[in-house]
Amino acid sequence: MQYYPVYLDINDRKCVVVGGGAVGARKVSTLLACGARVTVISPEAAAELNDLADQGRIALIRRPYQSSDLDGAFMVIGSTDDEAINHRIHADAEARNLLCNIADQPRACNFILPSIIQRGDLVIAVSTSGRSPAFAKKLRKELERQFGDEYAVFLMLLGAIRTKLLAEDHAPEAHKPLFEALIDTDLLEMIRDRRTDEVNRILKEILGTGFTLESLIGNISQPTD
Repeated sequence: MQYYPVYLDINDRKCVVVGGGAVGARKVSTLLACGARVTVISPEAAAELNDLADQGRIALIRRPYQSSDLDGAFMVIGSTDDEAINHRIHADAEARNLLCNIADQPRACNFILPSIIQRGDLVIAVSTSGRSPAFAKKLRKELERQFGDEYAVFLMLLGAIRTKLLAEDHAPEAHKPLFEALIDTDLLEMIRDRRTDEVNRILKEILGTGFTLESLIGNISQPTD
């Protein structure tokens, strides 16, 4: 099986999670972080899911799964340990042309979930095409050590610079050499070591006056999540 890699916009889309245990709770957390409207179907639910329901952040339907639960959904994730229910979820999703993932059952999925490293807007996905989730997890841990929080700040900075340049009516094609010059510097290391004065010196050399770290994104030590 050769999977087609893609990043989905699920903001304000209905996503259904069937199963309210620890696995389902993890899936819900990721979906919420991406802006989905989440409905959980489960007779019983983990404490964190009950809390989210009490806060109005998810819809929690405390009963067994029904096919009609997928009406109007964009995606369904099955996280139960009941093979018959998982098979039914898969069949119902296929009949509706929905995205479907059944935890730990790649043959019952039309997409699989990779291991993810996230540093702000930087998202790195690692997949072994379902061959070895354990190896994907190992690679993720190695990449987590390689890519620190400075990457999140760096991307925030580049995004703020791009916004400022566009607001000043710079021609977009003129931006490319500026960003290539910024990327070729040691800005990442400077940000990691919180060398604000050196960051500002580089910004001034490449972009001119009016571009400082503080004015663009604030203090370098601010939280990045």
